[in-house]
Amino acid sequence: MTYGMRIVFAGTPQFAMVSLQALVDAGFDIGLVLTQPDRPAGRGRRLQPSPVKQFAIRHGLPVQQPATLKDDGAVDVLRRERPDVVVVAAYGLILPRQVLAIPRLGCVNVHASLLPRWRGAAPIQRALLAGDHETGITIMRMDSGLDTGPMLLRVPCPVSAQETAGTLHDKLAALGAVALVTTLTRLFDGAVAETAQDDSLATYAPKIDKSEAHMDWTDAAAALERRVRALNPWPVAETSIAGCGRLRIWRAVALPASGPAGPGTILGAGREGIDIATGEGVLRVLEVQLPGGRPLAAGDFLNAHPIRIGETAGN
Repeated sequence: MTYGMRIVFAGTPQFAMVSLQALVDAGFDIGLVLTQPDRPAGRGRRLQPSPVKQFAIRHGLPVQQPATLKDDGAVDVLRRERPDVVVVAAYGLILPRQVLAIPRLGCVNVHASLLPRWRGAAPIQRALLAGDHETGITIMRMDSGLDTGPMLLRVPCPVSAQETAGTLHDKLAALGAVALVTTLTRLFDGAVAETAQDDSLATYAPKIDKSEAHMDWTDAAAALERRVRALNPWPVAETSIAGCGRLRIWRAVALPASGPAGPGTILGAGREGIDIATGEGVLRVLEVQLPGGRPLAAGDFLNAHPIRIGETAGN
């Protein structure tokens, strides 16, 4: 089916690419794709196109990569496109008021939380850090605020006890793509309803900083387990242990047990994992990685890097 709706799509990472693919598969007319400029990546630090750009090129979609949407040139390009809708998904650039006013049906955003909870850049990680049992997707009409616009569709998603930022990202990307197609179809039919957000319920999800990867062993084991899951696959939780140096922690589980030793003390190290005392309970580390190495199950790691009971993990 082909819809009589011209779309400009703005997005950058894999999360956005899934939505773009859904629009193409559904037959929407994508007049232009906006994505961020190529960035250096990998050991060679060569410029790499974003997942959205790679998809657009493969499918013959026109692409532009403005460094900002605040200059007159970028705004004029959008005006010439005369889009009915601008779809935004994890784009990474602010849309100024003059851009928000261009499309006939407004700018529609795919956001990875149940707004107004977790407005901002890192809703997936913040939901995991907070121990939320449910999150979801909100399709919203954008305004000049930070994820404050009226909601067009909310779709919940349960958060499992083993969820990582990576697995939850993939679930929400797929859910968001379906929700986006549903919303745009309703817009096309004139059947979409808007619901204002309750600002009194708003929470904020600031961008994850690498410094948040450091494990503070005075925290409770349950909170540290959530940190490990929330920072997998980036930036990955880490600690230091004498004789091993810096260790990235890919998987861990909180145990209700506690010991007489202070936070950070190694209580056990064997096939089942590395048990570390915390401010409340014990964290069993299940998978680790040395700098430059590959992730290993804790038992396999200990075969080559024995850890003494009573050593202390740092932050």
